[in-house]
Amino acid sequence: MQLHISPSMRSITISSSRNNDELMKIKLAPRHISYRTLFHTILVLAFLLPFVFILTAIVTLEGANNCSSIDCLGRRLGPRLLGRVDDSERLAREFYAILNDVSTQEIPDGLKLPDSFRHLVSDMKNNHYDAKSFALVLRAMMEKFERDIRESKFAELTNKHFAASSIPKGIHCLSLKLTDEYSSNAHARRQLPSPESLPRLSDNAYHHFILSTDNILAASVVVSSAVQSSSKPEKIVFHIITDKKTYAGMHSWFALNSVAPAIVEVKGVHQFDWLTRENVPVLEAAESHNGVRNYYHGNHVAGANLTETTPRRFASKLQSRSPKYISLLNHLRIYIPELFPNLEKVVFLDDDIVVQRDLAPLWDVDLGGKVNGAVETCRGDDEWVMSKRLRNYFNFSHPLIAKHLDPEECAWAYGMNVFDLQAWRKTNIRETYHSWLRENLRLNLAMWKLGTLPPALIAFKGHVQIIDSSWHMLGLGYQNKTNIENVRKAAVIHYNGQSKPWLEIGFEHLRPFWTKYVNYSNDFIKNCHILE
Repeated sequence: MQLHISPSMRSITISSSRNNDELMKIKLAPRHISYRTLFHTILVLAFLLPFVFILTAIVTLEGANNCSSIDCLGRRLGPRLLGRVDDSERLAREFYAILNDVSTQEIPDGLKLPDSFRHLVSDMKNNHYDAKSFALVLRAMMEKFERDIRESKFAELTNKHFAASSIPKGIHCLSLKLTDEYSSNAHARRQLPSPESLPRLSDNAYHHFILSTDNILAASVVVSSAVQSSSKPEKIVFHIITDKKTYAGMHSWFALNSVAPAIVEVKGVHQFDWLTRENVPVLEAAESHNGVRNYYHGNHVAGANLTETTPRRFASKLQSRSPKYISLLNHLRIYIPELFPNLEKVVFLDDDIVVQRDLAPLWDVDLGGKVNGAVETCRGDDEWVMSKRLRNYFNFSHPLIAKHLDPEECAWAYGMNVFDLQAWRKTNIRETYHSWLRENLRLNLAMWKLGTLPPALIAFKGHVQIIDSSWHMLGLGYQNKTNIENVRKAAVIHYNGQSKPWLEIGFEHLRPFWTKYVNYSNDFIKNCHILE
């Protein structure tokens, strides 16, 4: 910024030092101004100009460079020079103070609340609300909407739980029609496998898969996906275990729908001589225990304090209360060495999985003398699915649990497991499983809320070999944000959770990985209108 005094002493000009633009010009009347007055004027200007420059720089940094005139700059600088603040800032501070004050006040009982923001604005105009009344009504509206949303979320989760626990009409129809076919069609009753293939059932040169389920449609997908993904399907032998009521229908399906060159054996629980009352007393007790039945079949919302939990925790609790967890079929995996005494190494599969890659290399995995090859579930990209440690399954406030287990120990997954049955038969895994299950029943489920995984985490302790996570991807039944690219790469994808792919509540973007193995041209599938 430069100061110019004309040679005639009649004017003083203030200009920009950068481009010599004239900022201000003061004309002087020499008749009325003495040199002393001029000197004092220059002195005052010299004193004021640095302050004007600093204020101009500050306003410019704040956006005043958009001003195109001295008038604009004056409007911006004026309040600052006079020590005044923009009214909008003052009003905002006052409103913040009112909101802070209202946040600690009790909302009056019977306060009538508008149904929407539009109604709130209308009420303000009609009733002439002051700022405090407006803030109080606004707070009450927001809290009401939050409660309504929360209650709706819990209601949705409860309904979803009941939907997941029920049998879809189409799947029930399929079981009934196939059972009827078993009684009327000799071909549906033919021996499985054929007599010439019977030696393969106990030949350890083949790859033996074990599947325990009462869901015919799910079993067909597991078997079809494994056979179609195999480079050597002729080496595959499936052993399917089901309950007595489903046996005829399950047998009919695989008798009428060959998966050759692979073979399938279907056996009902009632056909295993080893499964007597003497050998499985604890599991029968689990099915008949009043506390257990109330926990799995009772009212899951009554008595629950929903204000002290989150929807995610509530969903996890509901998922753990699925009635399938007290089913004998679900516990049968602990008896595999006794049910298949001639087999040495098997792969156990849950019925809610899909095989996408050849699983033959699993028979070459070195388990290092351990019994159970499984994927751990405490590390991975998905922090919700892959964050399971023992503290997620057990009550560590109980002294027995606190004494024997580490809450931070990583958990592992059921659903796709490689079992070395030779090593298993040398352990006391089954006895340990029984003793802890019996004790938990005696304590009225004080240590854990049943299911098959908690007692297995104890019984298999020290007998688990962790295998690469690419073999088994979990969470497709409860994590709708699953990475699709990771799904495509996984050898086995697992729809563990409530949103099974055969249910209407299944995730639409994850369902096609399962439905691609459903034979929709099959007459039974078409006649039962199975969800496509």
